[in-house]
Amino acid sequence: MGADAEGSRENVILDSINEGVFTVDTAWRITSFNRAAERITGVPRRQALGRACCDVFHATLCEQNCALRRTLETGKPVVNATAHIINRKGRRIPIRLSTALLKDARGRVIGGVETFRDLSQVEQLQKELRGRYTFEDIVGASPAMQRLFDVLPQVAASRSSVLVEGPSGTGKELFARAIHNLSPRSRKPFVAVNCGALPDALLESELFGYKAGAFTDARRDKPGRFQLADGGTIFLDEIGDVSPAMQVRLLRVLQDRRVEPLGGVEPVAVDVRVVAATHRDLARLVRSGAFREDLYYRLRVVHLRIPPLRERREDIPLLVEHIVAKFNRIQGKDIGGLTLEAMARLMEHDFPGNVRELENIIEQAFVLCRGEFIDLHHLPPELRSGAPASMEALPSVNLREFEKLLIADTLRRFGGRRRETARALGIDPSTLYRKIHALGIALPETDGRGRRL
Repeated sequence: MGADAEGSRENVILDSINEGVFTVDTAWRITSFNRAAERITGVPRRQALGRACCDVFHATLCEQNCALRRTLETGKPVVNATAHIINRKGRRIPIRLSTALLKDARGRVIGGVETFRDLSQVEQLQKELRGRYTFEDIVGASPAMQRLFDVLPQVAASRSSVLVEGPSGTGKELFARAIHNLSPRSRKPFVAVNCGALPDALLESELFGYKAGAFTDARRDKPGRFQLADGGTIFLDEIGDVSPAMQVRLLRVLQDRRVEPLGGVEPVAVDVRVVAATHRDLARLVRSGAFREDLYYRLRVVHLRIPPLRERREDIPLLVEHIVAKFNRIQGKDIGGLTLEAMARLMEHDFPGNVRELENIIEQAFVLCRGEFIDLHHLPPELRSGAPASMEALPSVNLREFEKLLIADTLRRFGGRRRETARALGIDPSTLYRKIHALGIALPETDGRGRRL
């Protein structure tokens, strides 16, 4: 069999492997590069061949402790090492890799071979299982969300109490976790308590704990949530629903930084950062006398307002993309996104349940969808009726195409006036300019005032 045929057969075999595979010669030049390696790195095979492997992968191990170099120097394989590479788009990709010597028919070492696997999905699943979030995990490109992202690091770095207000389903706990994970307390516990879900007696024992013998079934001491969160952060969700009596006890804890377990005689000192959240208007409750003013100001040292989804509709395509990717990963599907008609219907909806409602809608659509795209008939019945007639003949598109169509259509509606277009889309003009160039949008010949662009 000729060398070309042999090489072709090797390529077919390598391309059938789901893990990335590449080989190098003794000068560290890449001599083979399979299809999975192309997919993971974003680098075409023709551009990788002949280049130094460190120029293609930009891996953390390249500079510190190259696994392939260690194998070539010692003759010992490396199995299941972890590292990060930088793909062609500049994204950091976690990988697991193994290396071995590459020998010719006579047993002479002619290079090395490395296999690697993209761990992005595994890492994301592990992050979700740990319940750890950073502000980058909170999806939003709208000006309102970007302003929140800008202040989160400074808020996290402080010791002050934080009050997060926003409608149900907007992700208030995500922000609380982000504040904790970005803070110096990130290695200590994050303890969440839903204050609106428990009656006073249970909430008191949950928050402050109790001593053995405090009541009939108290056979041993139980630490409260404040003690469990010592050194870390306690998240008091639905703080607006607690009773006046409980408000007094919480105020005392915030003032003295001590808790008194039920049945105890000595207060216990705690070092806890408090983040509280509510879907209610606490300022209005203070004015009506339903919430203590002194507790309100203790909690509201830093105030964050999370906008409802109807006030940041431009985030809907981004959220949909994030949720679709999540359910593809969980359910093992490969749905490409939404049809333009389905996306348009979501953009029109007011979302009284906010992001939680959007996630439920997409999850239902995943159950019903058997094709590549989620269409209007996959959405809940209340969203299907009254579909715009002009949308019926539009084809399925991915999110990038939808964004391009939306921006181009808005530009046409405003005669090319980009500042007005940016205002209508809810984005900054500089963001619009970048998107126009990135998406290759053809501008109208005039800017709407008769002037050529």
